[in-house]
Amino acid sequence: MTVTYTAQVANARFCGFSKLLLAWRGSIYKVLWKEFLAFFAMYTAISVTYRFFLFDDQKRYFEKLAIYCNHYASLIPMSFVLGFYVTLVVNRWWNQYTRIPLPDRLMCVLSGGLQGVDERGRLLRRTMMRYASLSALLILRSVSTAVFKRFPTMDHVVEAGFMTREERKKFESLKSPYNKYWIPCVWFTNLAALARCEGRIKDDSTLKLVLEELNHFRGNCSMLFHYDMISVPLVYTQVVTLAVYSFFFVCLIGRQFLDPTQGYLGHDLDLYVPIFTLLQFFFYAGWLKVAEQLINPFGEDDDDFETNWLIDRNFQVSMMAVDEMYGDLPIMERDRYWNDSNPRPPYTAATLFGLRKPSFQGSTFDMAIPKEEMHFAPLADITENVESQGGGHHPNMALFNRLLFTAPSPTGLIGGALRRTSAQLQRFRRRSGMYPPSFSDEEGEDEDDEGGKTLGPSGGSLPSVLAQDTQSTICSCGGVFNARTPLMEVQFGVGVERCGDALQSQEEIMEEEEEEKDEGNTQKGAEKEKMEEGNTEVTGDIQSRMPLLPSPLQPSRDRGQTSIRQPQNKTPRPASTTPSSPLAPRIIHPRSTACSTQDLFISEPITEQSTVIPAIPKPPIGGAKMSFLTVPSYSAPQRHRSVSMGSESPSAPKRETAPCSSQN
Repeated sequence: MTVTYTAQVANARFCGFSKLLLAWRGSIYKVLWKEFLAFFAMYTAISVTYRFFLFDDQKRYFEKLAIYCNHYASLIPMSFVLGFYVTLVVNRWWNQYTRIPLPDRLMCVLSGGLQGVDERGRLLRRTMMRYASLSALLILRSVSTAVFKRFPTMDHVVEAGFMTREERKKFESLKSPYNKYWIPCVWFTNLAALARCEGRIKDDSTLKLVLEELNHFRGNCSMLFHYDMISVPLVYTQVVTLAVYSFFFVCLIGRQFLDPTQGYLGHDLDLYVPIFTLLQFFFYAGWLKVAEQLINPFGEDDDDFETNWLIDRNFQVSMMAVDEMYGDLPIMERDRYWNDSNPRPPYTAATLFGLRKPSFQGSTFDMAIPKEEMHFAPLADITENVESQGGGHHPNMALFNRLLFTAPSPTGLIGGALRRTSAQLQRFRRRSGMYPPSFSDEEGEDEDDEGGKTLGPSGGSLPSVLAQDTQSTICSCGGVFNARTPLMEVQFGVGVERCGDALQSQEEIMEEEEEEKDEGNTQKGAEKEKMEEGNTEVTGDIQSRMPLLPSPLQPSRDRGQTSIRQPQNKTPRPASTTPSSPLAPRIIHPRSTACSTQDLFISEPITEQSTVIPAIPKPPIGGAKMSFLTVPSYSAPQRHRSVSMGSESPSAPKRETAPCSSQN
């Protein structure tokens, strides 16, 4: 039986392990005493030869050899090699024990799932559990020397009652060069299917549960077989064994006590008996013996698994569970605490100390808090969202935006041109008087401030052109422009660059925008009233300026010709009353996000409103996508206002356009 000392170390006390040091069965003394005596005998023989049988010149040579061996013996990594090897073996040892097939789960499922109090039902349950026990016996007989000695042949298995003679004939008639421990499991599944057909197993769910437990049982049998077949690599076992034995072979010479009269360093004392060398051998060699015992726990050592006891226990318990205990229930009665709402089992005199311990309520149950800190604070005094104060800007957002704006754009000159164009667009919008109050820039800035984000250079650097913007730009003129226009299709003109002499620097634009933002906050209320009163004027003003912008290019049905669709003289309704339809989508204020830099820009001169813009060149025949900047050719340099426009393609839906506002 396996050595068990758990009860002796249940309570930690002074020298609690001292009693265990005197045990002999399963002890290190019983395992190591032969090797220990052999090592001590060889050490003594070498010491006696050195002291009494060698000449002086031979002694001097032996002393040099001993010093040399003692110096280089420390190069062998004993602790590392042995420690890792023993850890591997101990983990493998415990995993093998957890893989021993136990029938407890299977017998409970079978007892409740296979119905029938008659002899047929009893026969099915007992036979199925016997097949499971037979499968476990066959696999343990294959891996354990103790079980094989108990059942050396199949005749012994038949005589023990695990197999009938007919089953043995069937078992031996199935020819297979491999281990046939799995055959009883297949018989089990066939009986389960037969019981389902007979109605002994009521439904498929119960059959599924029974087969799952059988597969778990069979899987443990298979793992035991693989643990027996796949050992710890022989190379590692050889390395550890050679390291230990070579180390102590060197110690036989290197740990000898030399003549103190010679004056060797560290050899001033002659004790004859190497106490610490013997202790070192006891520990390292004992460590190796631990691995030697645990590497195969299915042997006959003192600490090996009691496989024969497991076979007896599993067979008896499983048969009792599915036969004698089937349908056997005690009479149900009211328990002792039927009318007690707080049942407490009694304590003996030896366990009364348990009543003195209070029930655990939690680690913070007894924490003390000052009374002045226990009052609930009014919700009005609690600032839940600090970022929403001060216009929705974080205190460090200004510095962050400045860093983003001054950072070099990955797109190089394109990113710089887009930033300058966007800044000029905002500046021209503020200074031009051709837009009605409802489309004023101050209102847009206020809305941006309320939302916590700003568009354009004032809010931070423009997003990279390489980014994949998944939103669409919705213009107030009724057009929807997709922000996913490829960068290679965008063609930038040079009209805006030619008038760069008349533009201010970016820093001046930033300063002017900050000043105008402060003025716009005071004018917000007036702008809203003016917007409400001037809806009719806004409509007329928009109609009067509709010819200033050309209509988007529309492909002709004839592939050889193209035409420009003229805007219709329809009075556009306000954005709040415009119905949502594919041709006239309603104005939607998107979430506060930065403007997409993939929008195209068309320059429009801001001089006199009666100036006619030249016609836009026709796209090439074939319906290819076309995006460009149209710059009116005037002799005198003029200021330009950039208007966000989308690229036209033959596949795009036809929509009517109106003068675009700066709002997306």
